[in-house]
Amino acid sequence: MSIREILASKNSGEIFSIAPDSNILAAITLMGQHDIGSLVVKEGGRMVGLLTDRDIVRGLCKANCNLSNTLVRDVMVASPVVGHPDDTADQVRRLMTESHISHLPVVGEEGLIGIISFYDVARTALSNVEFENKLLKRYIKDWPEEQD
Repeated sequence: MSIREILASKNSGEIFSIAPDSNILAAITLMGQHDIGSLVVKEGGRMVGLLTDRDIVRGLCKANCNLSNTLVRDVMVASPVVGHPDDTADQVRRLMTESHISHLPVVGEEGLIGIISFYDVARTALSNVEFENKLLKRYIKDWPEEQD
C-alpha cells in the first residue's frame, strides 16, 4: 500500500494550516476544534514548517509552561521530514519510527498534497491484516481433502 492510497482512505483530505506569525494559542485552538495533532505552517501559500502537538509540549517545557507570547515560528519544525505519494506503508512506518515523528507531510510534484499520521498508517495496517486474516480463514475452511 502506498501513501497515496492511505491519503485516499482518510475521512477528510483537508489540510489545516496556520501562519508562522500566529500565536500558539491560535494553533492550539485550531487543533482542538478539528481534533487534529498537526498543522502545516504556511507563508505565502507554501509550506515553511510543521507544528505538532509534540512541538507544543516541547515549547511549553522551554517556556516554563507559558506560551502566551510565543509564536508558531518559535516552536514549529522548519524543515520537517516529508514523504512522497508513491512511498510504501512499510517505508513510511520505518521513516516515521526512525525519525521519531507522528505526522508526515506528503509532497508530490505539485507540492503538498496531504498529511498522514502514525494513526493513519496503523489503521491501514490493521485493515490489511484483517483482510488477510479473512482470506486465510476462508482458505483453511475450504482446504481440499487429500486424495488417496
